Amino acid sequence: EAYTTLFGTNPLNRHRIDMSILDLPIKSFVMLSCGGIGVDSDTTWNELHTASASRMAAGCVIELALKVATGEVKNGFAVVRPPGHHAETQQAMGFCFFNSIAVAAKQLRQKLKLEKMLIIDWDVHHGNGIQQIFYDDPHVLYISLHRHDDGNFFPGTGDPLEVGVEDGIGFNVNIAWTGALKQPMGDAEYIAAFRTIVMPIARDFNPEIILVAAGFDAAIGHPAPLGGYTVSPSCFGYLTKQLMTLAKGRVVLALEGGYDLTSICDCTQECVMALLGDEGTPLPEDEITRKPCPIAVEVLQRTVVTQASHWPCIKRWAPTIGYSLLEAQQKEREELDTVTALASLSMTVTHIQKPESSQVEEPMEEDQDK
Repeated sequence: EAYTTLFGTNPLNRHRIDMSILDLPIKSFVMLSCGGIGVDSDTTWNELHTASASRMAAGCVIELALKVATGEVKNGFAVVRPPGHHAETQQAMGFCFFNSIAVAAKQLRQKLKLEKMLIIDWDVHHGNGIQQIFYDDPHVLYISLHRHDDGNFFPGTGDPLEVGVEDGIGFNVNIAWTGALKQPMGDAEYIAAFRTIVMPIARDFNPEIILVAAGFDAAIGHPAPLGGYTVSPSCFGYLTKQLMTLAKGRVVLALEGGYDLTSICDCTQECVMALLGDEGTPLPEDEITRKPCPIAVEVLQRTVVTQASHWPCIKRWAPTIGYSLLEAQQKEREELDTVTALASLSMTVTHIQKPESSQVEEPMEEDQDK
């Protein structure tokens, strides 16, 4: 209550509030280099507009999630600002004030009694707030793909060994890219992560709804301090289509990070086209045939080792981590052909055995006559 009062109250009414309730263990407001006020060194606070914008953003995500969960709409994309996934229970940070997706998930649990919700976070920064809020909650599976660099990239959380506590153990999955930008992560790496870890775990979990912290600062066009990765807009569309195969297509995307306007627009367009069932832009040919870089393969292998005891299903895909998408698809086709051939062979053998059994019976009948 104190937090929402501080960050969500109309300043015109603030004089009516009992300030004694605002006993929060949060950082003091700071003076920014531009002369304005902020909650930290880069998160500005606009006395006239931040509170209403933050309430509106959270409210839009909540309303959309409830509409999708009840079947009123099939899926949706909440194009909102400010973002939310860094906001903790008692701390605004990283441009975030209210953790929109986390609040929406709590509402789905409270109002609709949903048992299994999946949150996918592909923002280039780890969603420390979402992780903190659901760290002991088995009803919410949180999977984050983020630049980590051994804790040296903002916000520093999201180590692969952070798997949850108490009842939430195993329901927190961090795919923590490292290596700085020696080999920037792109489509091949994100597709490999989805193919071998994200989708197998998600299928096993079998969620009732999927909420996506759709930050686009991993997209091409963002300089090193803000991301530095090279994921294409079409890749984000492809990942959205993958998620739509689960939860009866109940997928909610909420805009998180992203600082390059053109990049945000292109990525959002591809995701919306996927939600609408449109074809979208094909994946770049060179990314389909490219193997994930060695650093990414190592990260994914370590993630499998960490999560295999919680999600044994990923062991099957571990040997294919280093495959390109094209190689993986070819292998799947070969396996399907093999299974089909074996099934056909089994039917043929069964068919051949029938006359043999009848031939065995005939001499027995003759012997009885004699």
